[in-house]
Amino acid sequence: MKHPHQGACHCGAVQFEVELTDGVNTARRCSCSFCRMRGAVAVSAPLDGLRILKGADKLTLYQFNTGTAKHYFCSVCGIYTHHQRRSNPNQYGVNVACLDGMSPFDFEELTVEDGVNHPSDGRTGSGIAGILRYSKSEG
Repeated sequence: MKHPHQGACHCGAVQFEVELTDGVNTARRCSCSFCRMRGAVAVSAPLDGLRILKGADKLTLYQFNTGTAKHYFCSVCGIYTHHQRRSNPNQYGVNVACLDGMSPFDFEELTVEDGVNHPSDGRTGSGIAGILRYSKSEG
């Protein structure tokens, strides 16, 4: 790996390193029912760009609907670490909040993908549900 980022779940039972596709330039959210409830910001990595260093046996898999996307969580603390994407099964989406030194609040604007009208379901649209904006309060 060229410049891997270190990451872990909240309790540290799962630890990994990941080489991102284009740094944090791929950061986004999604509007599908699951992502709306999860609320995470994800960045992209190729499937061979993520390596579990510790706790592979602590990862729990969750799938729903078509079963294409594979969402991984720590079975100890419940934190979502990464998922294999439905929109591109050759990529992982990695939870920014699990990466050392990063936070979802580091992004002033994020694209929100239209996961409700997913092309895999035969739906058409722009692919973008909107833009999520975050600004720090003056105080």
